[in-house]
Amino acid sequence: MTLFEDHPEPAAEASDTTGPLHGPLAERMRPRTLDDIVGQEALLGPGQPLRVLISRDALPSLLFWGPPGTGKTTLARLIAETTRAEFVQFSAVLSGIRDVKDVMTAAEERRRRLRQRTIVFVDEIHRFNRAQQDAFLPRVEAGDIVLIGATTENPSFEVNAALLSRLKVFVLQPLTEAALVTILSRALTDAAHGLGAQQAQVDGPVLEQVARLSGGDARAALNLLQLLVSAAPQAAGHPRLDMALLQQTLQRRVLRHDKSGDAHHQLISALHKSMRNSDPDAAVYWLARLLEAGEDVMYVARRIIRFSSEDIGNADPQALLVAVAARDAAHLLGMPEANTALAQAVIYLATAPKSAATYAAYTAAAESATRDADAAVPMHLRNAPTALMTSLGFGAGYQYAHDQPDAVTTMSCLPEHLADRRFYTPTERGFEKEIKRRLEGWDEIKRRRRTSGTD
Repeated sequence: MTLFEDHPEPAAEASDTTGPLHGPLAERMRPRTLDDIVGQEALLGPGQPLRVLISRDALPSLLFWGPPGTGKTTLARLIAETTRAEFVQFSAVLSGIRDVKDVMTAAEERRRRLRQRTIVFVDEIHRFNRAQQDAFLPRVEAGDIVLIGATTENPSFEVNAALLSRLKVFVLQPLTEAALVTILSRALTDAAHGLGAQQAQVDGPVLEQVARLSGGDARAALNLLQLLVSAAPQAAGHPRLDMALLQQTLQRRVLRHDKSGDAHHQLISALHKSMRNSDPDAAVYWLARLLEAGEDVMYVARRIIRFSSEDIGNADPQALLVAVAARDAAHLLGMPEANTALAQAVIYLATAPKSAATYAAYTAAAESATRDADAAVPMHLRNAPTALMTSLGFGAGYQYAHDQPDAVTTMSCLPEHLADRRFYTPTERGFEKEIKRRLEGWDEIKRRRRTSGTD
């Protein structure tokens, strides 16, 4: 017996084909066998490891990771129907630590007395906190349970590392447009579970456009299809789906974006790396993806400022000014008016000369500063505002740069053991080429003065 057996399949209502079926279309069209699953052939095709493990009822503890609507819960339901083990389902949204501990205790007792495995499925496992995740760990290690988790978030960040190391991760990919069209077509022709009894007429590339708008999410695609059929005008007694209806129904697509989730980090990463690679087209595209999905405009502005110093720096000193100006414009205007200011900045930064020399200089300096936190400031660099401090040697030997014709002296400004250390190495790109020329010129002046003893 499984928890799923407590709930009748939506298909039970399909015997009445005289009117529209009840319940969400996505639930009614949920695959009932592994062969019904579309778009995950790399995991579930004949001979693939996951397919073999399910068919043999020999699953280890595992984790399904993938975007919404790709089949994670469907796989869990099919496992529930095929396994000889006790199957228990949790929703991380609804369950607490007491629920987890009660099931763990029952699983241990079941294994000890009946020698029966317990498979525990945790949907949205990333929503369990660390303490709740930790409660699974000893039972997984002892073999009392086989844990199956499902998550839309990157498990590297959202799942306890100790628990993650004991799970086999299977990655479910977003469904292709072709796979989604197959699912939609199946829903339109399936009279038992889908919309087949209504014999909808579909004009042109409506299904392809629905698939394209669904972002690889079968649930979103089927929900939109159900909405279209419900809103469609009748043609000879049957719903007619065309592009005009789709446009009127959709009006504006809500882009998938979780401001604190993996999609958030991936889109920011794509923006940053596109600018780094001097690709303004990709950079402005990823910027639009973030802004149109409702990302915090000031967060985007802060990331752009960070990029201007991390990846451009002194190769184009104007880059930081442009980025800060875009931040100020975004703060003044808000969205949507701020979009062009941010786009201007992103395009400028993407087409600016690149240098990570500033970032590398600080990273190296921070490492050295941490290691040498007790290194004393050289006496000649210390301030001497009192006679006592002067008598103790504070400021002795200081060389005033403006006394020299080139405003440069041979004085070292680092602790003695770091006197020859170089943290900043400018590139030959952009304005840093001029900075490099200046530094090399000053080094030559210092060398001559040390040789002649004139400084």
